[in-house]
Amino acid sequence: MSGFINFPLPVLGFAAFSGTGKTTLLEKLIPMLNDRGLRIALIKHSHHDIELDEPGKDSFRLRKAGLSQLVLAGPRRSILFKEYVQKTEKKLIDQLNLLQTDELDLVLVEGYRDEKFVKIELHRCLLNKPFLYLNDPWIIALALDTSTQKHTVPVLNINDVEQIKIFIIDWIGSIKNRITLK
Repeated sequence: MSGFINFPLPVLGFAAFSGTGKTTLLEKLIPMLNDRGLRIALIKHSHHDIELDEPGKDSFRLRKAGLSQLVLAGPRRSILFKEYVQKTEKKLIDQLNLLQTDELDLVLVEGYRDEKFVKIELHRCLLNKPFLYLNDPWIIALALDTSTQKHTVPVLNINDVEQIKIFIIDWIGSIKNRITLK
């Protein structure tokens, strides 16, 4: 379905070099997809250690005491912390397996651009970076700020969030049709 044989939901990544605007685009896109009734999870990859807790807080102290998992539960949200014994980069599938899939329709991914799963490449010509899709067959579309040349994948306007939303909705529909036909 999305490059992961045993994952039950559509997974769509946004691949780009730093500074391209992945987070900014997702910030605008997610509410538009929510308005279409989609329940969405996001996995955001970072090469840096992540600390959501503040030193001195109970949850920080308990996590540092040696927990391998900690769920902070409140009236409006729960946060899962998963500690790993070894400091190594985790694969996307490891992070996907943390999700409660029965509560979701779509998983968006920011990062993990070198892994084999379906992605949209975001590209800004001003950054003067190479196109990723030329070496990544998992990229199904290219969202550009300017388009003067021909490309071998569909081209979207990176500044037209409505166009990107429609592309994603159509992509989800094509996945469901393929599953139905099998």
